[in-house]
Amino acid sequence: MRILVVEDDPGIAAGLQASLRQGGHACDVCTTVASAWGALAVEPFDAVLLDLGLPDGDGLELLARIRRQPPPQAGRDALPRNDLPVLIMTARDGVDDRITGLDGGADDYIVKPFDANEMMARLRAMQRRAHGRSQPTIEHGDLVIDPAAHTVVRAGEPVVLGAREFGLLLVLLQASPQVLSKSRLEAALYGFGEALESNAIEVHVHHLRRKLGEGLIRTVRGVGYFVPPP
Repeated sequence: MRILVVEDDPGIAAGLQASLRQGGHACDVCTTVASAWGALAVEPFDAVLLDLGLPDGDGLELLARIRRQPPPQAGRDALPRNDLPVLIMTARDGVDDRITGLDGGADDYIVKPFDANEMMARLRAMQRRAHGRSQPTIEHGDLVIDPAAHTVVRAGEPVVLGAREFGLLLVLLQASPQVLSKSRLEAALYGFGEALESNAIEVHVHHLRRKLGEGLIRTVRGVGYFVPPP
């Protein structure tokens, strides 16, 4: 997943970015409402982790703008921005604050300081809801994928995947049978400023086919890749 962290505390932002990247997600950090809105206008993020007390305004202003007037989609296969999962993370711990945030359009609300593992679990829960799933695992034919444990089992046998291979598999399975362009897959796996080889997606797809079978991921020449229904 491509996650936008909107947080002006450098220590918290760095910790979140490290946790998300360790979990196989691409992560970008913005420190203001204005920069976050600009990032949302040019990249197809899958979720937002949103602080409220920002230097140029309140995070609730950004949340309201996302829900009311989403920025232009960055690519034809991007998630519509007004449906973008948003998790508020703030020191505001009053009941009224939580009610205001949730009624304002947030999908979840967590109070600082929080445990990184709990934040990741809440993020996974939001993504399950966004993709219409209730089960913690994803099953596709003889594949069973556990996003929390970062495990893949094929026909009862565990398969070891690298972090980016695992991330690519998740993106394709969650979009199945939609065809995703190479640029959309790059955006899902790599944040701003991360080194990206021109053939990185092709290499990851090659490794997945070798480990999980040639028929799992299909190529539509000149368009992109997709996973057909099982």
